[in-house]
Amino acid sequence: MFKQYSQQIDKTVTIEFEGTPLTVPATITVAAAVIGPAGQKHTRLSPVNGKKRAPYCFMGVCHECLMEIDGIPDQQACIIEVKEGMKIRRQTSLPGDVE
Repeated sequence: MFKQYSQQIDKTVTIEFEGTPLTVPATITVAAAVIGPAGQKHTRLSPVNGKKRAPYCFMGVCHECLMEIDGIPDQQACIIEVKEGMKIRRQTSLPGDVE
């Protein structure tokens, strides 16, 4: 579905996606890592109807890519670059909801 634009993937980082360690190129965003190397088709579940949602715009406008990154919810995964040791989880709540 998505192809790596840069052929320069020598440098990698290890992130954790829902408890599973993944080695991904160091230059990609969290959303790209989840959709690409992790092979997932969605990044979150709609808090309204529970349906699977995925990044749409990949430029920080639509907010369809909201994920919990390092324990902080409501992070726009499409504009945050991966970093060594990141812990990433899907999000099921609306921004600002208290669980």
